[in-house]
Amino acid sequence: MREEDLLKIYKRMLLIREVDEKIAEKYHEGQMRCPTHLSIGQECVPACLSLCSDKDDFAVSTHRGHAHYLGKGGDLRKMIAEIYGKSTGCSRGKGGSMHLIDLDVNFMGTSAIVGNSIPVGVGLGLSISLKKTQQISIIFLGDSAVEEGVFYESVNFAVVRKLPVLFLCENNLYSVYSPLSVRQPDNRKIHKMVEGLGISTSYADGNDTKATYDILSKTINGIRNGEGPHFIEFSTYRWREHCGPNFDNDIGYRTEEEFLEWKKLDPLKALQKIINQEDKINQIKNEIDNQVLDAFNYAENSPFPKTSEAFEGVFADK
Repeated sequence: MREEDLLKIYKRMLLIREVDEKIAEKYHEGQMRCPTHLSIGQECVPACLSLCSDKDDFAVSTHRGHAHYLGKGGDLRKMIAEIYGKSTGCSRGKGGSMHLIDLDVNFMGTSAIVGNSIPVGVGLGLSISLKKTQQISIIFLGDSAVEEGVFYESVNFAVVRKLPVLFLCENNLYSVYSPLSVRQPDNRKIHKMVEGLGISTSYADGNDTKATYDILSKTINGIRNGEGPHFIEFSTYRWREHCGPNFDNDIGYRTEEEFLEWKKLDPLKALQKIINQEDKINQIKNEIDNQVLDAFNYAENSPFPKTSEAFEGVFADK
């Protein structure tokens, strides 16, 4: 990889990390009145995707969507304002952390319901196929989403119609507090299981920047060239609690030892060692610090929505 590409990925990875760390730092102030699912430890995949995908490509995401929103180029100010419930937020302050959207970069939304965005992403893939554009549709999902029926229906449809869809599974080993060992058979490899549905699949270490970039770049080029849908499983690990700003290794579902072993694989520090240029690293850090501070100041100083706007832009089936 070129040095300039590594620096771009590092910059995006650091942005994702610092945003979520600032959320964790300030959450106790009580100004962010929505649940937050942080992506600390899982920054590598969306950071690499920022270099491999185009602005016009569609993307949908999960409840843990901060990293995906920022990886796709979503507006940081609007994201933080949304988490603060402000009218300047990307969903006008009505959606919070789990309902982020930025149509300017075709980030089509996150969802609080496990697996809910998967068929939406496949539908976007169908629209690409019908319109015959060069876009792709990127679907972020976690390991627990492959235990939902809609995942299999969506993959089947994408395969049958040979849609330009990339299923991106970030396997962080846990569904809330339940490890894979109590949810799936011993020795099952998710990407091998999914391969049985007739879709091409791959696996990569989601903490290894070069491996992650290489597989994303190769796969996305293949999808654009008409090879059909693809499923990639990335191994990764969330550092903090399932929902909230704290660490939760003391409650018994995972050990401190396990956490420390995964923390040694910190993708940010690993990439920093590869770059090995302290002056450029410090320059990027100063830039990101200022960007994050500006976003939080913007959110804190923005107005709340007016009561009269409560039902504007809100849609529900009867």
